[in-house]
Amino acid sequence: MKSFEFLSKKREEKPRDCGLTMVLDKGLGLEMANSLMDISGEYVDYLKFGWGTSIVHEQDIIKAKVEMYKDHDIIPYTGGTLFELAYMKDKLEDFFSEARSLGFQAIEISDGSTNIIHEDKLNCIKRAVDEGFEVLSEVGKKDPTLDMELTLDERISQMNDELDAGSSLIIVEAREGGKNIGIFDKSGNAKEDEIDVIVEKIDNKRILWEAPKKDQQVFFILKFGNTVNLGNVSSDDITSLETLRRGLRGDTLGKI
Repeated sequence: MKSFEFLSKKREEKPRDCGLTMVLDKGLGLEMANSLMDISGEYVDYLKFGWGTSIVHEQDIIKAKVEMYKDHDIIPYTGGTLFELAYMKDKLEDFFSEARSLGFQAIEISDGSTNIIHEDKLNCIKRAVDEGFEVLSEVGKKDPTLDMELTLDERISQMNDELDAGSSLIIVEAREGGKNIGIFDKSGNAKEDEIDVIVEKIDNKRILWEAPKKDQQVFFILKFGNTVNLGNVSSDDITSLETLRRGLRGDTLGKI
């Protein structure tokens, strides 16, 4: 039983289909990650092994962390950069096999750092689904200059295509910094007009908004309520975000 639970706004229990929180693991040690999940794992739905960090740590550690996250009813998945590297090296079959042997249930498919023909990306999504993986696909480029070349209509079209191809969620690129990328301007402020257009065209429950900064998380919660899906949350901010979702901080107190 939680302390003062009678004062808290109720949240849907896992497995949730909205109000999802995706946390970025940038290389946590097993004991630290386990301790963190013991206290706050119930607030995490997806756990991304960021970028290519899985390559630089021993397999037994990765396996142990994957199983630990799954024990907390969290879906662990590989970051999109790892997929892009496998695609570049024509190693997708080996990539899927290795991901499966490590216990991953899901993978991220992106083209943020590479140039992948859109039809090829869609085929990769379909192939991953056929291989038995849940797919979270990301739309947007990591280079701000290239990202700005994508029109809003192109983003929306790609999102719809990737949902049709089998992605369970579409991740809106914001990187770890959350500035000058996609729906955020150079100061990290959300481009509300563009966000409004996106949610007119795509079910918000199918969108995972990368929002690494507190003020961005507050923006989305106040705009869409505490059932909005948020990602690229730092492992240090799990409890912080949950208190925002529950109206336990001045930013959202009495406002949701």
